[in-house]
Amino acid sequence: MLIRSISGVRGLVKTHLKPEDSVVYAKAMHKYLPDGVIVVGRDSRPSGDLILESMCEQLVQLGRTVIHCGIVPTPTVQFMVHSTEAVGGLIVTASHNPIEWNGLKFVREDSTFFHPDDCRNLFEIVDKDPLIKPAQEPGIIWQEKNAVQKHLISCVSLKCISLNRIQRKRFKVVIDSVNGAGSDALPAMLQALGCEVIELNCEPNGNFTRGTEPLPENLLNLSQMVKKHHAHVGFAIDPDADRLAIVNEKGEPLGEEYTIVLAADGYLKEMNQIEKFVLNLSSSLALDKLAELKGSSVVRSAVGEINVVNKMNEVNANLGGEGNGGVILRECHLGRDSLVGVTMVLNRMSQSSEPLSAIHQSLPQFVIVKDKVNIKGIDAEDIIKKAVSLFENAEKNTLDGIKFIWKDKWVHLRKSNTEPIIRIYAEASDKNQALELIDKIKSLI
Repeated sequence: MLIRSISGVRGLVKTHLKPEDSVVYAKAMHKYLPDGVIVVGRDSRPSGDLILESMCEQLVQLGRTVIHCGIVPTPTVQFMVHSTEAVGGLIVTASHNPIEWNGLKFVREDSTFFHPDDCRNLFEIVDKDPLIKPAQEPGIIWQEKNAVQKHLISCVSLKCISLNRIQRKRFKVVIDSVNGAGSDALPAMLQALGCEVIELNCEPNGNFTRGTEPLPENLLNLSQMVKKHHAHVGFAIDPDADRLAIVNEKGEPLGEEYTIVLAADGYLKEMNQIEKFVLNLSSSLALDKLAELKGSSVVRSAVGEINVVNKMNEVNANLGGEGNGGVILRECHLGRDSLVGVTMVLNRMSQSSEPLSAIHQSLPQFVIVKDKVNIKGIDAEDIIKKAVSLFENAEKNTLDGIKFIWKDKWVHLRKSNTEPIIRIYAEASDKNQALELIDKIKSLI
């Protein structure tokens, strides 16, 4: 199976995304991007080595200079594009997909992921597979050993944090990197912030010993380690380290939704100014309610990182994100970034003498339930039509799939960009109400 979308390309490595299959995407990138340097990196999946090397070899034959960062977080490649004269970037990663998958993410000159039009144009070039002659003089590969260090320096220099205050707290932190691309970067980030670091799954070998998504059900070991070591907080990331989940000092997962809420709460306290935040349609109401209390507001976008980023640019927002643990801070670069996330969450913790559990409880409280259904052989549009009839009394938003909205609850249906499934997310002030909304949708299938 091969899936192409605004999120790039993902495929099964044994059948659909072998190294020889990836070369045509390198040719298409070369043809599509302007002349200049391309930054590349990958996550820790063993299959990524040959895929990336094949693509780099092709780019060099075509005369490109390639800055090769090795195994690094996806946001580190974006940061490197942002902070250099590079014209684009490439990351070999399947993000949260299982180990049998790999994928390609494409980065524009402005460090954002390819826009929908960019993806369509790139895929058209791939499908035509035009003949491109090798350059008279081949390019070179520049091994960049300090990409993560440069990224860390940017994070500790953020205007919206107090580095000295964080460092004085000497937080004890357990970090679960799922043996992915952040296995070296996140411990280094935490050490730079003055933390005592306890590592869990921090070998970048691609052996994903827990579920790849940092969901509560996959964080049992992290919760146990937090309690065992009497840590102030536990952090968990996904294989390419753009998403961040949090466990409080009691070993309780807070849910990915509260990553951006905690970051925003600290941001508002630090900056002391009215802000306009951007979230996607499937993210929690908690930030809306928090923003209202502070005289600020939230603008919604379609689901997908690039949609959030485009909306941030449209409304000139400094901070945005997604409820899957994605924090996007313009000051660093326009992409989800777990390194920025841990820095901003620890900054919020440093603003108070209270434990993280109390800080979390001081925020607006909602419960979000995320479900999904395989739609192989099922007409997704038929499900949506039935749902419209079922929820006639709700406000409706059709920006991305369909979202039914009431005062303090909602349910959102949308087809995935990366898997053959339909996602059903619901949120309410208690879990039973959210589950009831999801059950009503599933009864239609």
